[in-house]
Amino acid sequence: MSSYSPTADRYTKPAIFFHWIIFLLIALAYLAIEIRGPRGSDSRAFWTGIHFWAGTLVLGLSILRVLWRLWAGAPQEVENNRLLAFLARGAHLVLYIFIIVQPLLGILLVNAGGRPVALPWSDISITLIGADSIARPLLKDAHELLGNVFYWVIGLHALAAIGHHVVLKDRTLRRMI
Repeated sequence: MSSYSPTADRYTKPAIFFHWIIFLLIALAYLAIEIRGPRGSDSRAFWTGIHFWAGTLVLGLSILRVLWRLWAGAPQEVENNRLLAFLARGAHLVLYIFIIVQPLLGILLVNAGGRPVALPWSDISITLIGADSIARPLLKDAHELLGNVFYWVIGLHALAAIGHHVVLKDRTLRRMI
């Protein structure tokens, strides 16, 4: 059910919007967790709230992004090299998994600690599971490990896009701008 013609060269405007807004929200989530401040401080409460909002929005928009991709499809691959095309598909699959699994792990982590994810400045709270003292440290480790691994994966994704633009001089990067 693809809305792309066989000669489509760019992603649709909604696909481009989802890509860049999710990128900005992930950057904001990382920033918030890095600068949040000491436990018990107003700064920590503020930036933790920003982190929760960013993660929740990433999850919601990611689901919409996947649904859009399934409905609208994607333009033809740029790669003529089968190995590079395979690596690109694999990298995109991993990125899609990350943008859905990472926020879910965060919600489950907070819930396993016996609290809902309360989104500040709203009446929204999210509870998917009850308190679980055994699962909580496992969820914490998984959420932190995945977050740290994805600094590298996101960096490699950006480097690959720049490499396509500067070295291979193809249209890969321009398709998403």
